[in-house]
Order: sequence, then structure tokens, then C-alpha cells
Amino acid sequence: MAGNSFGKLFQLTTYGESHGPALGGIIDGCPSGIKLDLDAIQDELNRRKPGQSSIVTQRKEPDTVKFHSGIFEGVTTGTSIGFIIENTNQKSHDYTHIKDSYRPSHADYVYDKKYGFRDYRGGGRSSARETACRVVAGAIAKQMLSNIEFKAYVSGVGNMKLNKPYTELDLTKIESNIVRCPDTEMASKMETYIKEVRSKGDTVGGIVSCVIKNVPVGLGEPVFDKLHAELGKAMLSINAVKGFEYGSGFEGSAMYGSEHNDAFNTDGTTKTNHSGGIQGGISNGMDIYFNVAFKPVATLIQEYETIDKEGKVVVMHGKGRHDPCVVPRAVPIVEAMAALVIADFYLQNKMYH
Repeated sequence: MAGNSFGKLFQLTTYGESHGPALGGIIDGCPSGIKLDLDAIQDELNRRKPGQSSIVTQRKEPDTVKFHSGIFEGVTTGTSIGFIIENTNQKSHDYTHIKDSYRPSHADYVYDKKYGFRDYRGGGRSSARETACRVVAGAIAKQMLSNIEFKAYVSGVGNMKLNKPYTELDLTKIESNIVRCPDTEMASKMETYIKEVRSKGDTVGGIVSCVIKNVPVGLGEPVFDKLHAELGKAMLSINAVKGFEYGSGFEGSAMYGSEHNDAFNTDGTTKTNHSGGIQGGISNGMDIYFNVAFKPVATLIQEYETIDKEGKVVVMHGKGRHDPCVVPRAVPIVEAMAALVIADFYLQNKMYH
């Protein structure tokens, strides 16, 4: 299986399955001399880990990261950073009922057809549990980019949308509630809705918005490695993501050019920011902002029809511990992938100076 590495200069390679002994990764290209706050890295993992609240999967995993190389006395050495996250709460028997059947909208069918067999325990390599490794690497990237701020938050759950620009929100309130929505009133409504959906054995999707502040001018490599293109790839590589838009996004397609153009101030900043901080595929110093759409979780705790390996129609009933809505736990993953992209381009940009 290829496709397990992300990035060019700041590169992450991950390994492991949902119900294997452990997950882990190798980070190549991290510069030496960066003093790391290891507690802050664990805090990022704690934001993603299962079992953290009443509206997420109740799988109980501590998600404790252990570093095996590349860090000495809390400082990066410039060599590859190796780390491991052990799985401690697998319940593989929850998945024996799907051993010979394919769950709709999962990777079961395509993995079986592509590789000839599959690890059916929690989806194996296709499980979103793999994203824990991304959070570790993203947390290190954040500390390398200490002057750049990454803030992601939940702006939509189902048909409930937070119709406010990020400039009107208090982003310090993101962690004040279990939904990770910076609007307290909307967060309460979203929480109630997610619980209602879960009580029916169903799931619901949502939107995570992200803002990156203090990005220097010049990040991005035209023509095919545009900054927004790499951000889009990063976000679309996250499990359950169905869409990505930055700046004015799809709404910008309905505007006139006279409305959409970002007029310059004399210092090079712009009066508006419909471009989302990126022009010509290169950062222009303004805030980068984007939305990431997540589909409803495919596993339903209710009866449904599907097919087995023989192509016969069978009736299944979802089992196991699953998120009724992934977006609250996806917030740190979106931040992590954004940090990996910015870190990679930051290092590429240094090559020119």
C-alpha cells in the first residue's frame, strides 16, 4: 500500500490499524534546535481522542504518545522523529459480524477488491483512528511555527449553521464546550441535536472552519503546488471529508468582480479578504480561512440491508462504539493538517532566502 506519507520537506509517514497493537509515525525534515512542549503535544491528542465527552464514541483510549527518536532533552535533534501510540481498548469482536459483509459507504468493499482481503476490525487502516498520528506531527509543526496561529472550530452540524464570519466570533471560546463551537448558544443547540440523532441510532455530518493567522507572504509553489491546492489535498485526505472551500468559496461564484476584488492598502494588505489570504497560489499575508465539510458517519446503530462477499443481500445491525457526529473531534485534525502544509511550505520558502 502506497500513499502513507504526506509532505515534501516536512514529511510525515504513518503506520498502524484501528485494532492493531499500535499506531505510529516518522517525521522527517523537522529542523534541529526546536524546544518542544511535550505536554502541549499530548493536549492536542487529548482533544482528538475518543471517549472525551457524551457526544463522541465511547471507546476509551488514553492516546498517550511515546517518542523513540529525534528528540533529546526536549529539543529536536534534526534526525527523524519516531513515535508510537499504543491501542489499549480494542473490542475486535464488535466487528466479527462484518467479516464477510460490506458496510455501505465504508471502505470495506474497495479494500477487499483492491487488495484481495481486508482487516475488518474497525476498518483497519481505513479507520479515522489513523488521524491520531497526524495530530502528533501537526502539534510539532505548530511549535516550529510558533508565530503562526491555527484556530479551527465547528461551524455547522446538519442543517444548523453558524452564519457568522470568524471575525465576529470569540475564538477563545472554542474549547469552552464539547461541540467546539465558539458561539455558546449555537453550541448548546448543536449538542442537543447530536444527542437526539444518536438516540435514533443515526448519524449527522457537519462543517469545521479554520483560520490561520500571521502567515508570512510568499508560501506556496506555483504552478501545481499552490498553497490552497495543498490545503485542499490535506483536508480531503481526512476521513469523512466531502468538500473544501477557501476564502469566498462557492459564494464567491455569485459575486461581481467589482465586489470580489480585494483592493490594496498602501502597506500591501487588502481592504477585504475574499481571496482567503492566498493569491496566485501564494500566501499574501492576510488571514487564511477555509471550510471543511464532513459527511455523516457511515456506521448506523440500526438495521440496514447490504451485500456480502457472494453478492447476496443480507441484513445487518451496526455494532461497536462510533461517533454520531465526527466534527467535534475533527477540529484538532483540521488544525494539524493545516500546520503540516504551512510547515512544509515554510521550509520550502527558506530555500529561496
